[in-house]
Amino acid sequence: MGKHSKPEDDKRFKKKSNKKEKNKKDNKKNNSSKDSKNLDKKDINSKSKKEKHKVLKRIIIVILSLLIIAGIAFGVVVYKNGGGMKGIVTTFIGTDPDTIKNLEDIYVLCMGASQNMTDTIMVAKYSPRNQQASILSIPRDSFVGKNKDSATSSDKINAKYQINPQATVDAVNSLTGLNIKYFVTVDTKALRELVDAIGGVEFDVPIDMDYDDPTQDLEIHIKQGVQVLDGKNAEGVVRFRHNNDFSTYSQEYGDNDLGRMRTQREFITTVMKQTLKATNIAKIGDIINIAKERVVTNIEWDVIKNYIVALMDFDTENLQTDSLPGTPQYINQISFFLVDKTAAKQKVDEMFLSTPSSSEVTEEDGEGETNSTNTTKSSASKTSSTNKSSITLEVLNGTGSNSKFISAIDQLKAQGYKINKKGTTNVTAKTLIIDRKNNSKESENELKSLLCTGIITSGEDNNDVDFTVIVGTDY
Repeated sequence: MGKHSKPEDDKRFKKKSNKKEKNKKDNKKNNSSKDSKNLDKKDINSKSKKEKHKVLKRIIIVILSLLIIAGIAFGVVVYKNGGGMKGIVTTFIGTDPDTIKNLEDIYVLCMGASQNMTDTIMVAKYSPRNQQASILSIPRDSFVGKNKDSATSSDKINAKYQINPQATVDAVNSLTGLNIKYFVTVDTKALRELVDAIGGVEFDVPIDMDYDDPTQDLEIHIKQGVQVLDGKNAEGVVRFRHNNDFSTYSQEYGDNDLGRMRTQREFITTVMKQTLKATNIAKIGDIINIAKERVVTNIEWDVIKNYIVALMDFDTENLQTDSLPGTPQYINQISFFLVDKTAAKQKVDEMFLSTPSSSEVTEEDGEGETNSTNTTKSSASKTSSTNKSSITLEVLNGTGSNSKFISAIDQLKAQGYKINKKGTTNVTAKTLIIDRKNNSKESENELKSLLCTGIITSGEDNNDVDFTVIVGTDY
């Protein structure tokens, strides 16, 4: 008889079998759920990446659009400001063509400083309206004391700088009869940096230069001839006076200080030509930064920025340069330069007060040290000057200061004007020059140039005077 399984065993077998089936189904379900979750994560990551790319593209498009719009706007402003290099500089600095057109003449005393001393003192005038400029060198040893018999080194004009720049301005005004209000002091490091910023300056060095001064950290070893100077050598050229063996420039060129001043004027002319090249437009920011860091001045930025733009039209052929006439002399065993007052008055009148009357150019060569013919080989328009002794003035004090008024009277008299009337009026901010007899434009402008300020207007005829001058607080 064969063996038969019991009913209980059958039940157990069925239960196990059902459990296995259920476990398989559950595993399949779980695996399916995991796969589904993984697929969902991949989809989410993929969508997230796509969204990020879209956002990035939008940002790039917005930035590019803004740059294009800004470029177009800048281009429009540049075009309105005259286009080209001048238009770019006008826009970059932040001014406008109308302001540039109405700029007045500006006088500035320029000083080169090193170790609290100044070997370079120059009077500069720039006329934006007729694009004329003049530079007059003031010898550093010029005597500005009161008594020659008791003269000391402190009676030299360059000693005034150690007091303050304004003391030098006052001394120069006394020597020239001008009314300069602005000064610019340039550290010699600024010259180095400017020359290097514009890629060097091509200059014709007049003689072999061989000089060392450890106390001033000065080493000058430069050969004669045309060459490109870097910043260090440029500084050496403008500061050079004589060699280690005391040989110096020729008498014809102008020896020692006279030669140095002539070289300085020629170098400034060359630097202006090369700085104003269109290729230097990209460096305008660097040049302005050098000026801000290395230049001390009492000229406000809002004033000087307009003249920077005006200079973009300047032709260095219209630059007239010279030095104050006089003779070197030893006093109390000290080297001085004695200014020839008569010749100096004539030179100042010719360079700063006379009106350009022709586009013809003149050229002068230096021939000595005892007169005013030691000039840079630059050209300038011929000028015409009125006979100031034939002009009569009424001068009224609107300054609120008696000392200022006396200074103005002395200045006008020193230039030969006849003062028939003096008086006092209400304090006024701006000097007023009233033409009473329909005088020539030359006469009006020369009077204004002497005062270095003033608004010219016409008034009723006055039998006693040609002009009424109301001296304002701007004097």
